[in-house]
Amino acid sequence: MNINVLMVCAGLLLSGCGADLTSSRYDLELPEIPPAWASVLGSPQWKIEWLNPGGEKTAIWAENGQKPEISLPQTWASAVTAWPSWPDKGIAPGTFKPAGAVFPFDAKEQTLVLSWRGGVDSVLYWELAKAAGDVLSQRAAARLPCNFNWPRFRELCNDPAVNAQIRADPWLADWPSIAAKTIASGFDKRRLVPEATGEITVPVSAGPWIGVSPFAPPLLFSALPSFPAGRHVSTWVSAQGILRCTAEAWILAEWE
Repeated sequence: MNINVLMVCAGLLLSGCGADLTSSRYDLELPEIPPAWASVLGSPQWKIEWLNPGGEKTAIWAENGQKPEISLPQTWASAVTAWPSWPDKGIAPGTFKPAGAVFPFDAKEQTLVLSWRGGVDSVLYWELAKAAGDVLSQRAAARLPCNFNWPRFRELCNDPAVNAQIRADPWLADWPSIAAKTIASGFDKRRLVPEATGEITVPVSAGPWIGVSPFAPPLLFSALPSFPAGRHVSTWVSAQGILRCTAEAWILAEWE
């Protein structure tokens, strides 16, 4: 990500956010993990990423249940992303979808509340910055993540007119593509549609199999398991092991 793209927002003063901006230090409140994740994988470690007041991307590790304290920029909107991981299971950060928040909109006094829905927003933030690249024209600057209208975006995502599958599980959308189109021509809620997927049948246990989205229910099969799959690798986990698949191939790594 080109940090210079974000630094053009350093002069953007925030107002009406409901947060006390007298200090840059905030405690992070991490969400509860989905019960299905906990039953199969146990308690995660978190890799937390954010932009410090100098505009540099920073990361720390935290144990589940901790409330780490970080410093955040006070003059422009920024994202915090918390990636769950299970190192003892071989599941690295970035495999499962993250929790997150956009500051200052998710701040309550000196606490920044991270949520699973906020994880989608935080990933879109990074994708918008990546898509912007070095395009710093006046028109493009209005679409940079630090200038983006996050409250309005959240309203639009909850609009009953938006695809019902996306409202139930926003990770079904192609957020890198949405970010690129937003930088090019502005945000359009009509782009909030699921990516095209097929199915692949795999001779594995009946499950339950958990997916990487916190919004997706576990899969439990009564016949030969058939998993949703597309052009990108999907990951599913059960007591049997870790299944990775596309619409054309699969590989199962069983627990030792």
